[in-house]
Amino acid sequence: MSTPDADAPVEIAWQGDWVVAKRQGRWEYVSRARGIQAAVILAIDDEGQVLLVDQYRVPLGRRCLELPAGLVGDERDGDTPEATAIRELEEETGYRAERIEELGFFHSSPGMVTEGFTLVRAHGLMKVSEGGGTGEEDIVVHRVPLTEITAFVAAKRAEGLAMDVKLLLLLAHDWLA
Repeated sequence: MSTPDADAPVEIAWQGDWVVAKRQGRWEYVSRARGIQAAVILAIDDEGQVLLVDQYRVPLGRRCLELPAGLVGDERDGDTPEATAIRELEEETGYRAERIEELGFFHSSPGMVTEGFTLVRAHGLMKVSEGGGTGEEDIVVHRVPLTEITAFVAAKRAEGLAMDVKLLLLLAHDWLA
């Protein structure tokens, strides 16, 4: 079976510091510059509470509820998803993980962007600071009982927050039951 445009040359339409807009045949899509990927952290403590963050996202024009995450290799060459996850979890939420378990590599919107992320599970959580991010980040930390996640997400949606697609991981149980 032939895939149209699969062999067409890739043209760069525009490139910035972080994003590259590309054209391949009739397709237009976006990539992160320099092959940067992300680490997304599923952090559930021993009391069955999941750590979530919300922050303003310029492309959406509003705050977005998300799992903690960070870019791999944006500041440190040779960085790994595991090292990024440990660092970003602490910066964003104030919790340090004793151990990181890699769950797999996923693509968030494969018809539009090449970006992918490594999903990890944080184990052995210990609160070491208030979190909230660094520098200009304005991150709000939420510690939510898994048993109340569906209601919490609905309440935040009603407040006008956007929802990151990765929250489906936490909502699937209620929706598929």
